[in-house]
Amino acid sequence: MPTDIDRARTALTPERWTEAATEVLVDQGIDHVRVDVLAKQLNVTRGSFYWHFKDREDLLRAVLQAWRARATEQLTARLERAHDDPREQLRDLLSLPFRGRSAVRAARIELAIRAWARRDAMARAFVDEADAARIGYIAQVFSALGFGIAEARARAQLLYSYEVAASLLAPQGGEAQRQERASFIERLLLQPLSA
Repeated sequence: MPTDIDRARTALTPERWTEAATEVLVDQGIDHVRVDVLAKQLNVTRGSFYWHFKDREDLLRAVLQAWRARATEQLTARLERAHDDPREQLRDLLSLPFRGRSAVRAARIELAIRAWARRDAMARAFVDEADAARIGYIAQVFSALGFGIAEARARAQLLYSYEVAASLLAPQGGEAQRQERASFIERLLLQPLSA
């Protein structure tokens, strides 16, 4: 028969620990993502943590895996399913930084993970992998629009750089200004290069 301790351990899922760790990462930085801090925040013992994770490194890897799944894999799959027309996919990509609270939250997580990656090899590897996958997807969109492979990758890099910057600057200007910038970026990125 399960004890109260066993029920508490299993009621608090690994995903809940990962979510709590992500929130601490965003609000306080990677140095504060510690087992004792999280256990106190979740109102459980440290033993509950070890029920789900081998150690802090295991939790940090789970945070990065959850971020990659949500912010790269699931997002890319959703964008691919949303439209068959590559122009509509491009417009979807341009709108990502401006999609309300979910975009603000995603940008805060992204910024925290990128700050962590500047000083940690495991986080850096996850960020590099995410960047490559995202740029690869965007390059496929440009290829579908008729650009050659090298040019599609260069345009993808430009669009991705714009998106990262725009997610940090999202509050700048009103809706009309953001629409105007997105329209300009779309025209710019679709413009053929003259030799």
